[in-house]
Amino acid sequence: MTTTPNRAPHSTPGSTANASPGSTTAAHSSAQPSLEPSTAIPILEEAISPAGRAQLLEMTYSRIRLSITVLPVITFCLSWFYAQSHDALGMWLWCAFYICFAIGIRLHHRSYVRDQTALSDANLLAKWQPFTQKLAIVHGLALAAPAFITLGKTPFDFGILFLLTLAAITAGNATHQTPVLGIFWRFFIAGWNLTVVMVYWMFPQHWQYILPMTVMYTFLMYRHARMANQFFIKQIVLEERSIELAAQYKAAKDQAEEALSAKNQFLTTASHDLRQPVHSMGMLIEAIVQRNEQASLVPLLGDLKSSVHSVNLMFNSLLDLSKIESGIVATQTSPVPLAGLLRDVTALFREEAQRRGLQLRMRAPKAHAVVQADVSLLRQALVNLVQNALRYTKTGGVLVAVRERAATGAGADTGAGSGPPTGAWKIEVWDTGVGVSNQEREQIYTPFYRNENAWQIDSAGHGLGLAIVARCAKLMGATYGLTSSLGHGSRFWLTLPASTAADGLALQSHTSPEATAITPLRPLHGNCLVVEDDPLVSAAWVALLQAWQVNARFVTNATEAFATIDAGFAPQAILCDQRLRSGESGFDILRALLARCPDASGAMVSGEYNAPELVQAESDGYLVLRKPLEVADLHEVLARWFEP
Repeated sequence: MTTTPNRAPHSTPGSTANASPGSTTAAHSSAQPSLEPSTAIPILEEAISPAGRAQLLEMTYSRIRLSITVLPVITFCLSWFYAQSHDALGMWLWCAFYICFAIGIRLHHRSYVRDQTALSDANLLAKWQPFTQKLAIVHGLALAAPAFITLGKTPFDFGILFLLTLAAITAGNATHQTPVLGIFWRFFIAGWNLTVVMVYWMFPQHWQYILPMTVMYTFLMYRHARMANQFFIKQIVLEERSIELAAQYKAAKDQAEEALSAKNQFLTTASHDLRQPVHSMGMLIEAIVQRNEQASLVPLLGDLKSSVHSVNLMFNSLLDLSKIESGIVATQTSPVPLAGLLRDVTALFREEAQRRGLQLRMRAPKAHAVVQADVSLLRQALVNLVQNALRYTKTGGVLVAVRERAATGAGADTGAGSGPPTGAWKIEVWDTGVGVSNQEREQIYTPFYRNENAWQIDSAGHGLGLAIVARCAKLMGATYGLTSSLGHGSRFWLTLPASTAADGLALQSHTSPEATAITPLRPLHGNCLVVEDDPLVSAAWVALLQAWQVNARFVTNATEAFATIDAGFAPQAILCDQRLRSGESGFDILRALLARCPDASGAMVSGEYNAPELVQAESDGYLVLRKPLEVADLHEVLARWFEP
């Protein structure tokens, strides 16, 4: 089968804008109900696009051209056979005609190839389909010519040979020339049907035996041609449908990628503003801790500080996941101790569980329970698993546990997800909630899917929690799954490869003890200059540094900073925000201030993560602190800078 070369000006599949004159081409969408190959309703050629009809014409034209090209050999053999017993001048002229016919059609084919490139599909059809119809009639009449050339003197053996040869040629064309059925009918009637009419005179002694067989053969060729025609048309329709679906898929994919890019761009540009209130809360809580004198407030302040710290970590995890999905950064696996990580996650939801009357328990893992994973992704996955378990549990509780898998991998669980690797740790989240039916276990991890029981308990959310779990697990190379009993609860699990700490390295919890400690930090004594123009953040800086007894000055731009220094203030520590409303670069201000105060130390403090200035600052060796700050880390930095 010859394929149509690409033609840039042509109409796209499904278009009717370039329909040939006089045609009744239907819109592609109207043909869609008949696209299934198994449909019993015949599909008309006019129901497909001009591009599809041009392909059908190409198939038919190519078959006629091939048939005419090989006919000189066949006509020569038949003429030679007839010449053995009769005057064969007419037959030799027939052979000469087909030789010229074959040469002419090969030369004329060049014009067709040029038009394929130059003309639109509709114009190509308008020019070449009538020509091909006439070509089929001439070819059919020429094939039937020996019945008239040998009329009255047709030997029986020659007549049988000619009839069988014509039947074979007709059968071949009925298979491959029928993409455009109207063209084949012209060839079939002019060639075979006309010859059948001549059977009585070709076989005067035997016509009563031969004619019924030729009539039956005519009927069979008719049926075969119609079926072959439907086959070709359906192939074109399915091809057009696949192209349309591919275009729709590409459009949907581009739209999804654009939405993902927009989301990531939003998170990137808004990260500074989103981090500001969390940054302020952390410093204000520390200032309150420093001033608190009531023992009854200590547990409450501890829970508040832990919650803000967990929000900070979860916020960082979401941004990290967004950056990983957009391809900005790759996953970074490292040894992660599970004890501290699970303690952080359960602490985040302890108050919610108590408020809902549920028990949230953690079975403390062994001290050597360490996995190889990306800590941000693993934390995000566990947060979503625990949150999902609490959301769909009305009574009872949730248990978070860890089990060690033997190196042999024995005892693999059944359920959704693949089996665990050998030498691994399995993190399990058990609940006594609604459960998941067997039919839903594969769908439960798809985005926006929520089962009927889940809707009845909690209509909030968008069904993304478990989809994020699956995404995090795949990015880390972890396995995941669940076992569940409908109405009795579920067990969701993650399995990650075991890891060991490096020699002499004492792995700590992902949350350092100082990060959520409620013991006031020791006072500091030194001079600090803070360049920050956000009033909320500035107020938090004032409260925190005053609580630490730091002698601090607070400015909003470079002019105020240099005026403060000119007034006699000699800072030992300089902290600059990067994004200032004045339009100035915080990094440029920091370098200028450090040049003015060579004995001072300085750092950038910013909620931006990918700003070129901050990347340059880190590459130049400057300290860059990311908002929200861990106040314990800030206290340690200032303590070192204030030392004599």
